Amino acid sequence: MHKLVSLAKRRGFIFPSSEIYGGLSSCFDYGPLGSEMKKNIKELWWNAMTRRHQNIVGIDASIMMNPTVWEASGHVASFNDPMIDDRTTKRRYRADHLIENHIGKLMRDGKEAEAAAVKVAYEAAAGTEDPNRTLYNIIIEAGIKAPDTGSADWTEVRQFNLMFQCNMGAVAESAGVVYLRPETAQGIFVNFHNVRESSRMKVPFGIAQIGKAFRNEIVKGNFIFRMVEFEQMEMQYFVKPGTQLEAFEAWREERFRWYSETLGMTREKLHWYKHDKLAHYADLAYDIKFEFPFGIEEIEGIHSRTDFDLRQHQEYSGKSMEYIDQTTNERYIPYVVETSSGCDRTFLALLSDAYQEDVVDGEPRVMLKLAPKVAPVKAAVLPLMKKGEMGEKAAQLCRDLSEHFMVQYDDAASIGKRYRRQDEIGTPFCFTVDHDTLENGTITVRYRDTAAQERIDMSKAGEFLATKLIQA
Repeated sequence: MHKLVSLAKRRGFIFPSSEIYGGLSSCFDYGPLGSEMKKNIKELWWNAMTRRHQNIVGIDASIMMNPTVWEASGHVASFNDPMIDDRTTKRRYRADHLIENHIGKLMRDGKEAEAAAVKVAYEAAAGTEDPNRTLYNIIIEAGIKAPDTGSADWTEVRQFNLMFQCNMGAVAESAGVVYLRPETAQGIFVNFHNVRESSRMKVPFGIAQIGKAFRNEIVKGNFIFRMVEFEQMEMQYFVKPGTQLEAFEAWREERFRWYSETLGMTREKLHWYKHDKLAHYADLAYDIKFEFPFGIEEIEGIHSRTDFDLRQHQEYSGKSMEYIDQTTNERYIPYVVETSSGCDRTFLALLSDAYQEDVVDGEPRVMLKLAPKVAPVKAAVLPLMKKGEMGEKAAQLCRDLSEHFMVQYDDAASIGKRYRRQDEIGTPFCFTVDHDTLENGTITVRYRDTAAQERIDMSKAGEFLATKLIQA
């Protein structure tokens, strides 16, 4: 992770937010290369949803919504995490995470009976009269200590609401309280009929959205993995009740394939995790997890949400959320299958997966082996000599390619150093303008992954790039 964070800042992928003022915990800015790569990820997701599927359309809902939305969704009353403090260090922890990690450690140590006993108590905690007290008792009785200090001087467990609250209007009164949305899904649900009617959609159909969400997390960290401001890529797929399992399995297969084939992630680093402990609105839930340097963690959730959300909004708004099948005259509130991907987590997973160190021509190099579709820069144009006709031809080639592709021009230092610079940011191809270019109009194409080279006609460079990006 240290190498990734260092590379990300040095080469303009990700900077600490407001760094000159000391930064702000778990807030980051995407730099020139990072913003380009993030745009590529979002575009690939958007195309996979709204271009490949004629029955999925997109929206861009407001970040701020009527606060009753969050009452209906249950966020005002129950969007809380159990928090506990270490009195010695003043550090805060998620009580449930401490217990889950303790169970995992007992299992790894072969203490299966102890792990099972703690797990039974933990799973029963939600149904007790005072869940916070029950979690605290489990932590004390199991002798769970702070993972980074070994201290066990704990405060009581209490609930911590994750929503950011702010005031709308000139006067800071409770009547003007609004929330920064903690998820993008509710903007889709409240627009169910608007989208259905305006786009003439019939069940089954989906609504996709990419947007910012905000959570006042107790435990932040691991670079951009857990931030207070993050971006979600979510799709809610509305189906007839009773058909949700079939839709769920189809989306499970498609979403896994998107990571392994479209984004080019190492398949062996992707894992399925089935939720045994389900949210109150779900009847089935799986996570796609990735092997980060700090552990196997979630990058996407696929959930069968039943009709909970639409039914809640029907109750709180007084507006019908029923769908009428024009063919059969059936009336029902659709069930929902959700795919919810974290854009920032996907970004970090791609960086982690792509980072490699090897030796080329006797020299060590750092390389980001990114899929060409994901790479922020598609090609670099490198004149062997920056002055004279070589520099002019290279500059013209760069201008021509830049009309359709993200291309960099680099004429500083030796050609070997320039190759290394491009390898480090994941540029899949380098076009070198050299002496042969002046004689016969050909350029050298150098491949990032193998360092192999070939010559092509300079006039075919755009066609070459387009073909490679389609094939990738």
